[in-house]
Amino acid sequence: MEVGTYSKRLLPWLVAVAFFMESLDTTILNTAVPAIAGALKVAPLSMKAVLSSYTLSLAVFIPISGWMADRFGTRRVFASAIGLFTLGSALCGISSDIHVLVACRILQGCGGAMMVPVGRLTIVRTFAKSELVRAMSAVAIPGLVGPMLGPVAGGLIVGYFHWRVIFFVNIPIGLIGLWMVYRHLPDYREESDPLDVVGLILFGSGVGLLSYVLEVFGEHTLSSREILALLALAVSLLAGYGLHSSKTAFPLLSLALFRIRTFRSAVSGSFFTRLGIGGIPFILPLLYQVGLGFTPIQSGLMMMPQAIAAMSLKATMPGILARFGYRNVLVLNTLILGAQILLFATIGSTTPVWLIAGQLFCFGFFSSLQYTSMNTLVYADVTEEQTSKASSIASTMQQMSISFGVASASLVTAFFIPDRFHANGQEMIHGIHRAFYVLGGLTILSTAIFRELRGADGASASQHEALPHAE
Repeated sequence: MEVGTYSKRLLPWLVAVAFFMESLDTTILNTAVPAIAGALKVAPLSMKAVLSSYTLSLAVFIPISGWMADRFGTRRVFASAIGLFTLGSALCGISSDIHVLVACRILQGCGGAMMVPVGRLTIVRTFAKSELVRAMSAVAIPGLVGPMLGPVAGGLIVGYFHWRVIFFVNIPIGLIGLWMVYRHLPDYREESDPLDVVGLILFGSGVGLLSYVLEVFGEHTLSSREILALLALAVSLLAGYGLHSSKTAFPLLSLALFRIRTFRSAVSGSFFTRLGIGGIPFILPLLYQVGLGFTPIQSGLMMMPQAIAAMSLKATMPGILARFGYRNVLVLNTLILGAQILLFATIGSTTPVWLIAGQLFCFGFFSSLQYTSMNTLVYADVTEEQTSKASSIASTMQQMSISFGVASASLVTAFFIPDRFHANGQEMIHGIHRAFYVLGGLTILSTAIFRELRGADGASASQHEALPHAE
């Protein structure tokens, strides 16, 4: 398909704006959690469902994005994704009930799951290999800027406007994006393999049910017997998917890739590490605002050192990996991250702001090094034909772990708070400190996964990173 010069020049920026919207939405709500919880008359910790439902929706629908684009065309699918995301944002903005808000966040996630993979696919099919790195770099930048601006933007909106504006700002951007897509986005179609409908049902329902169990556990809305029954059903569905994928010619997610040691360590290590560190962006704003009395704006600004460190020091990371190797970096770095989370438990009402910012800056560097290491190790030993399947699995597991990480952090914090609905500042600080101990311990334990690696593993890893996602 012939693409005009102007449209070709505009394409990376069009995809970049969509990526910015999707990545911004993963963090912009964090600093607004106490305000939204107050408006909806729920406990702040109950807001975990609003945050995790979005990333869980991404996890479920990312695997079918490529098939959708091949089957219906990149322009139609990309436009539908922006439309769904914008509609979901508008509905979130008018929601007056937490359950409705969660449903609308899921709709947002359905759109977000299609935007970045389909946009990346369009760029790959439009640009020659000699032009691809520059085009992909332009798209990747918003993935780093979005999470940095998200907490600050959320704090400013809550501080000076209304929390609903957080969702309404997406509407004009989405409408302009729709117009631009229909004018300038190329429409590619390809012959596609049959969609694994059975696999989608088994995997999607299993993951969704497991997430629901994590959400309601500790809410005392279901009995222990009902919780165990739902948990058993979720595990059975996921086990059923594992059995199904081994027998079908075109599985939704190709689990055979887990036979590759570097891929297995990178993906499973990423999943379990994020269970410890994935909930930190959720509970830190609660510590700042509910525990220490910071304003939403101050809370948002206090999240910036982490993102600044991740961006400013990212260029040093390939050199670190080349010098020390993936095994040494991942084992040691995971231990350091666990220790840093334990140190967060020392933050109290008398802790100087500069010290908190320093801790966040260090955490930002080491967490970014962790993500870079795991994301690049995924591709170390997969063939060119397996790259797309490996990317789908890695992206899906990443979103699942972010969702489960938020739910786990909230669950652990709630366990240590006697009355989470009426917790005062000191009780919130106490509960979050105990949560840091548990999450730090979980992170340290996850180093066991990386010990499977050998010293030379990853030496041939491609230095291009899959498009970053909110990290």
